[in-house]
Amino acid sequence: MQPYFFPYIGYWQLIHAVDGFVLLDDVQYMRHGWINRNRILKPGEGWQYVMMPLQKHAMTDVIRDIRVREDEDWRRRLLAQLDHYRKLTRHFTSVRDLVQSLLNDDGENRVAYINMGIMKRLCAEWGLERQFWLASEMNLDYSAVSQAGDWAPQITRQLGGSQYINPVGGVELFDANQFAACHVELKFLRSRAVVYPQRGAVFESALSIIDVLMFNGIDGTLPLLQEYDVISDAEAHATALGADSADPSGGLYPVQ
Repeated sequence: MQPYFFPYIGYWQLIHAVDGFVLLDDVQYMRHGWINRNRILKPGEGWQYVMMPLQKHAMTDVIRDIRVREDEDWRRRLLAQLDHYRKLTRHFTSVRDLVQSLLNDDGENRVAYINMGIMKRLCAEWGLERQFWLASEMNLDYSAVSQAGDWAPQITRQLGGSQYINPVGGVELFDANQFAACHVELKFLRSRAVVYPQRGAVFESALSIIDVLMFNGIDGTLPLLQEYDVISDAEAHATALGADSADPSGGLYPVQ
């Protein structure tokens, strides 16, 4: 999966389902994606973006080379965007403090590193022991990669993994025979509907994990991470679930 910024709960369910998680930062950064932004509720109705502002970069730059601008206090601005949750949930103070700690400036300005750090520390809050890798630091051999569906079996094989799990919305990207040739079992994660009181007239789905935490707290969010089923390739095709959109690594979000 690409390294997303405070991703939605389905991304975290995938982290919950696996032992190791490779952050694919060797691919081209795509504008208007989820590498440096996500969505939370806005005051009133609807949603708004929270984001990390980026330094200028070329259209062809890969994710590993994308860096955050530090000439503006974007961390303080993001925290200010959370203030309206104060009137909505009793978890506001603890979650705001948690987000502030996750955004703690450690001098690192590479987006992939910032996002990986957030994932590691949030997993620690839940007591989840997961291994994270940045693909760009693994000396991987990409000579056999010619299309989007080739990344997963090749990386899993080189890591010595026996099973690869992908969100079910990416089912059409993969050929189970390619995984079998690498001695890897292909599985898919099918998320169950996760709905919680947002105190609004309309439930805004697939928002950042920040929103889930605000209304459920750390302890209340952990059970929601387990609201999924891991299914076979055959079952994934048979159910023909699909999704709104898929990135090259199979991550799912609403179309922008």
